[in-house]
Amino acid sequence: MKTQDIFVLGLTTFALFLGAGNLIFPPAMGLDAGTSLTSAMAGFLITAVGLPAFTIIVLGRIGNTNNLTKALPKWLGTTFWVLLFTAIGPAFGMPRAVTVAYEMGIQPFFTNDHLVAFSIIFSAVTLFLAFKPGNLVTYIGKIMTPALIILLCGLGLAAFLSPLGTPAAPSGDYQVGAVTSGLIQGYMTMDAIAAVGFGWVIIHAIKAKGVTTQQGIASTSIKVALIYAALMASCYIVMGYVGATSTSIAEHGVNGSVILTRYVAGEFGHYGQWLLAAIILMACLTTTVGLTNACAEYYQDTFKASFGFTATVIVVLTGVIANFGLNDILKVSLPAILVLCPVAIALVLASLAASTFTVSRLTHSAVLITATLFGTIDAINILGKMPKDLGDFFSDTLPLYNAHAGWLLPSLFMLITTAMIGRTASAEKKFGRVDYRLKTANND
Repeated sequence: MKTQDIFVLGLTTFALFLGAGNLIFPPAMGLDAGTSLTSAMAGFLITAVGLPAFTIIVLGRIGNTNNLTKALPKWLGTTFWVLLFTAIGPAFGMPRAVTVAYEMGIQPFFTNDHLVAFSIIFSAVTLFLAFKPGNLVTYIGKIMTPALIILLCGLGLAAFLSPLGTPAAPSGDYQVGAVTSGLIQGYMTMDAIAAVGFGWVIIHAIKAKGVTTQQGIASTSIKVALIYAALMASCYIVMGYVGATSTSIAEHGVNGSVILTRYVAGEFGHYGQWLLAAIILMACLTTTVGLTNACAEYYQDTFKASFGFTATVIVVLTGVIANFGLNDILKVSLPAILVLCPVAIALVLASLAASTFTVSRLTHSAVLITATLFGTIDAINILGKMPKDLGDFFSDTLPLYNAHAGWLLPSLFMLITTAMIGRTASAEKKFGRVDYRLKTANND
């Protein structure tokens, strides 16, 4: 693949991930971290950028996103993919993008509610851009992403050249554990689960450029992941600095969208809202287009469904659900997403192990069950539904429970254990064949 094509695909990957949530999260963290921003950002980048980049590299290594669940029983693998694409697509990810784009990009310019009209127009544009998946890289990588980067650079330069304030002393958890708090906040972006979904788009795009060998796909995926990581890390650093220097216009605990709105108004005056609207609308649109393609390509490859029909259904459902209110959607879909994220990461780790050395056929199933069980415990904790006595018990006995990653060590333990079983079984078969040959030779 040409260097230019790899670079454009990297830009596309960056734009697919960069939704409104990615722009809102870092300013709030930056404001609370204050003078500890560097430490907090280091932790944040490890999980918010490192995990998705790692996932892309592993998907490239295994060569086909279907291989992520190939070792599972067919019904279980299909269930995982359907739940994942439903959650990041029309059930949560896409409606959230529509509502955030409206609330931050359009609503400030009007006094009346125009969400219905906006969702229809936004969904129509999404469907138009997604209807020809072969042109996705051209639409996003060559046109929309450069425009988005230019807008972000404008905001970033203003923040560094003319900050509205100076970082204050850190507050809350950032006072004593800035790195750890950053790690947790980065994990909570849930971009690792989005990386599994976007893997369909990325791998298909690589193959569409004529790269079909396992080594070629793996090598290209690494380059794409590095470009994505560099761009996304730069964006997070800029947004974090915006938050840290917002002390004159915002107080601790303020939502990231409020910080951004006040900041662009302070830097650019009346025109600041137009700049913010352009950034938010572009970021949300690239995300909905990418998710539509990922969902439609999965149903096309797995169930032989028409791409056009599936994409239309997904976009229509997104527009309808967006108008029912995101708070109600969150109550239903957020628990599933909080469980799916550790399951997805655990399957990625199991697939990496399977591509590196011999593992037991039960590895993927065992890891999935373990991640689901302990991921459910973490989800209940994050949602604030864990009974106090039980929460105290898990806090004392389950490592990383307070970091919302209680699933990690049990899943790794199960992965290592089943991998050892797989290697032992493989060795027994090998020596069995040797013993048989020796016995035959002696008889002769």
